[in-house]
Amino acid sequence: MSAARRPPVRSSKKSDQVPVQPRSRAEHYAAGKALRETCPRDAHAAWKAPSDRRDAVELVLGAEKGRVPDLLPLRHGRMVRSAFTFFRGAALTMATDLASTPSSGIRVQCCGDAHLCNFGGFATPERKVIFSINDLDETLPAPWEWDVKRLAASFVVACRDKGLKDSAAKDVVMTCVRTYRESMAEFSEMKTLELWYRALGAEELIAGLPPKLRKRAVKRIEKEQAKSRGEEMFPKLAELKGEIPVIKDQLPTIFHAKGHPPGEVQQAVHDAFTAYRATLPGSYQSLLDRYELRDAAIKVVGVGSVGTLCWVLLLTAGEGDPLFLQVKEARASVLEPFAGASVFPNHGQRVVNGYRLMQPASDIFLGWSQGPKRHFFLRQLRDMKLSVMVETFGRAEMDIYAGWCARALALSHARSGNSAMLSGYMGKSDAFDRAIAAFSVAYADQNEKDHAALDRAVRKGKVKAVFEEER
Repeated sequence: MSAARRPPVRSSKKSDQVPVQPRSRAEHYAAGKALRETCPRDAHAAWKAPSDRRDAVELVLGAEKGRVPDLLPLRHGRMVRSAFTFFRGAALTMATDLASTPSSGIRVQCCGDAHLCNFGGFATPERKVIFSINDLDETLPAPWEWDVKRLAASFVVACRDKGLKDSAAKDVVMTCVRTYRESMAEFSEMKTLELWYRALGAEELIAGLPPKLRKRAVKRIEKEQAKSRGEEMFPKLAELKGEIPVIKDQLPTIFHAKGHPPGEVQQAVHDAFTAYRATLPGSYQSLLDRYELRDAAIKVVGVGSVGTLCWVLLLTAGEGDPLFLQVKEARASVLEPFAGASVFPNHGQRVVNGYRLMQPASDIFLGWSQGPKRHFFLRQLRDMKLSVMVETFGRAEMDIYAGWCARALALSHARSGNSAMLSGYMGKSDAFDRAIAAFSVAYADQNEKDHAALDRAVRKGKVKAVFEEER
């Protein structure tokens, strides 16, 4: 394979650094444009599975090494439900595939799992709602195209899941990539601090919606703002045992560790919590000290994360004053085998660094820790977090949302990478847009084949799956 087709693996000592050399914007733009000679934009259009590609089911099972075995059937059940849920859980599969595709050689802080459900709204410390990437478990410096291709392909898979034709799906992807390209050009004109302070506010995005959709969006934000407050969450997630607040067991997704009844926090959790506190700035340590750790329970989350060790912690600062923290296991990024190892010794720290680089504002309780043979990062369980209800989208909503996600991804990449060089490579025409649209349709076909392979393995009993009731 030529050098243009396989992105170079950087030294692990530099893989979390994305340097920008002090040259003029015009020089950076020209340098990006020159990269088209070695990696033409239309080269991104093709996808064909390599002859030595691993079996699709093996790739799924290969991502599960070190996970909690009892939870894996639940992961399989969630992944096999549809081609779309399979795509969400197959980050390692696509990372393996993307490593064989063309790369311009420009690196940014990548999300690593930039599908459309990993974007959403959340609150800044100033309590403003902004829109950005909100799941960065796989973040790592890597070729920027990988994020763009995963995001674009996710829209084709989601459109098909909604019964939309491929012609409509390609239009949605064209909107997505065009918005990314034009936003990158806009961000490349900004001064450094102006770019760093830039955020996509909910008001800004909603203002561009048709009146009917705008009204729905405002109602949704108001509803989620109420649900996200700790005192509003308490009745759903916790209860009082006498005078002691504890987390409710809600099988199969929330439950206490075996041998530890509600209200009894394991010593390992206490130790990890103490280590976490040390990673916070002094002022936030003082804030955290106002709370007392009351209970801890295991929480099964998402699709791709099922089987990793995740917890929800209940803390209180007094009666009617709860705080819920989420503890998520941080494993090696799916990008590491192809982009180089992280410079951080703790994968929780890698994730936290990614949040702070890619999000305009991050949770004040964001920190990391370590337990026996596992790394973790912590943040608030919910903080006005608005997840996207893709299942309700029609053609128009999908197109609008594609623009939002693309603009958010461009802003995240511009914060860590060389926006002028990226803009120079993509240019002003739709050549890159058309190439990514073609790739996305071809990769959606691959995803369907892989999903079908897992479905066959489940039906034949080769892979055990547990299915939940649809909610």
